[in-house]
Amino acid sequence: MPVAFIGHGNPMNALERNRYTEAWRALGRAVPRPRAILVISAHWYTNATAVTAMPRPRTIHDFYGFPQELFDVQYPAPGDPEVADMVCDVVEPIWCGHDVDSWGIDHGTWSILVHTFPDASIPVLQLSLNAFEDFEHHFELGRRLAALREQGVLVIGSGNIVHNLRAVDFSKADFGYDWAQRFDEAAREALQDNPADILRLDAHPDFDLAVPTPDHYLPLLYIAGMAAESPLDLLVDGHAAGSISMAAYTQGLDLGALQFGGDGAAELPEDLPPTETNL
Repeated sequence: MPVAFIGHGNPMNALERNRYTEAWRALGRAVPRPRAILVISAHWYTNATAVTAMPRPRTIHDFYGFPQELFDVQYPAPGDPEVADMVCDVVEPIWCGHDVDSWGIDHGTWSILVHTFPDASIPVLQLSLNAFEDFEHHFELGRRLAALREQGVLVIGSGNIVHNLRAVDFSKADFGYDWAQRFDEAAREALQDNPADILRLDAHPDFDLAVPTPDHYLPLLYIAGMAAESPLDLLVDGHAAGSISMAAYTQGLDLGALQFGGDGAAELPEDLPPTETNL
C-alpha cells in the first residue's frame, strides 16, 4: 500500500471543495482498496501508545465554535480488532495498548476521509501519539509500522508541518509568513531527499515558530519513518492564515495518474474557491 501525510487544516475542510480537498479526493481514487486504514492523527495526543480496537468507533467532534453542519457530520466506518492486533504486533517490543471505549475517529481523521473514502465502508483505526516520547521514538514507530503496507493497510499521518495558532491571521486565506515558507521548504527538501533528515529539523532557525507544540508535527515523523530512505512525493502544497502549512506528501503512487504538474502542485480546477481559514 502507499503511505501519505496530509496537512488537514481547518475542520471546515470536511465540508469544502478546494484545491486541498480535491487533492485528497484524487488520492482516494488512486489508492488500491485497503484492507483497513490506520490514521495517526494530531488530535489523539495522549500519555501512551494505543490503537483503537472497537468494532464500531464513534465519530468525535473534538472542537467548538463551528457551524452545526460540521457537528452533524458522521463517518460511520467500522473498526477492525484483528488489524489492531496486527498494529501492536509489528511495533513490538514497544508497548501498544488496545482502546476499546475511550476514543474513536476524530476530526483529524474524518475531515480527510469524507473526501478520500466517502462511503465509509473501509475499517478505520487510529494510533495515538505518546506525548512523553521524543522525535526519534515516533520515527522508529513509523519504521516498524511499514510492515503493515504489505498487509493491505493504508497508513495516513494527519497533522500540519507548520501549525502555529497564535500567529494565525484570518484575513490571509492563502498566505504563508516568510518563516512558515522557509520551514516548509526545508521539510520538503528533507522528505524528497532522505526522509530521515526530518529528524534534524529541530535545529532549523524557524523551528520554534513553525512547531510551537509537537502534536501536529509528530504524524509526519511516522510517515517519514515508514518511507525509510526512499523519497516522498509532494501531493499538494500551500499555506493558510499565515502560519498553517497545508502540504501533503505520499509514497507509492503514480502521481502522473493524479494529473500533477511538473512542479508537484495539483492541476486542479481554477474555479475552486480559496479556503478561508485552514487551521
